[in-house]
Formats: sequence, structure tokens, C-alpha cells
Amino acid sequence: MKLVPPFDAETARLKVQAAQDAWNSRDPVRVAAAYTPDSVWRNRSEFVTGTDEIVAFLTRKWEREHEYVLRKSLWAFGGNRIAVRFQYEWHDDEGQWWRSYGNENWEFAESGLMRRREASINDVRIAESDRRVDPNSTDEIPAV
Repeated sequence: MKLVPPFDAETARLKVQAAQDAWNSRDPVRVAAAYTPDSVWRNRSEFVTGTDEIVAFLTRKWEREHEYVLRKSLWAFGGNRIAVRFQYEWHDDEGQWWRSYGNENWEFAESGLMRRREASINDVRIAESDRRVDPNSTDEIPAV
């Protein structure tokens, strides 16, 4: 099955799962392969354009976000757009654990590659014992 627009409930859900799987690989090149060569991102307050910048951004991200594990959930879809909510957990160099909550809006080219990604993200300091995103599971994200 090709995951190209227009999306229906099944293809949108599969597109979200594919994105989650790629991001959990923590492989910047694998993740960047899902985007158009001229893809435009807003990630928090950072603006990124093109796959080379995506790879550089993700490389920096995963150098400081250790043991990163992500869960995404389909929020809405229509035509060539998908909206997701997500949570991910990670720890910094000092061992402090964080849970990052966010929403993303995605827009796709006819090829199925993402041409626009806008992400709003907030970080919450947590104790390691408060972790709830299981790195060995692909279940839906836990309730907030």
C-alpha cells in the first residue's frame, strides 16, 4: 500500500506509525528520507529547510537527548495533511529525565514525502521513576 495523499483513516494511521518508527531509530538520514529535498520545518523556535539541514538538526538533537523514545498519535487528517500529538522521553548529559509533549502539523507532496512540518513542543522535568513511554512497546501514547 502506498502512503500518499489523499489520506484516509488507515493510510494516515500508517503514515504516523512509519514516522514514529523512523524517529525512534534515531537515524537522521533515515528520518530525512521521508521529507522532500526542499522540506520546510518549524521545530519549536528553530527553522530548518532541506534534507541536509534536517540531518544536521537531528544529529544535534540526538547528541543531547539520550535514550530518546517517542510515541505519536493521529489527531486529524484531510487531503494531504495530517496532525499528530506526541510525547517523547529522554535524558540530558547530567542524567535529568524529560518528557516532551507536542503537536505537529504535516503537509505532504503528491509523492507522499513530507514537504512541511510544524512542531510545537514543551518539556517537563520528570524523575526516572516517572517514565511512562515504554521503549519496547509501540502502543498509543499514554494519557496526559
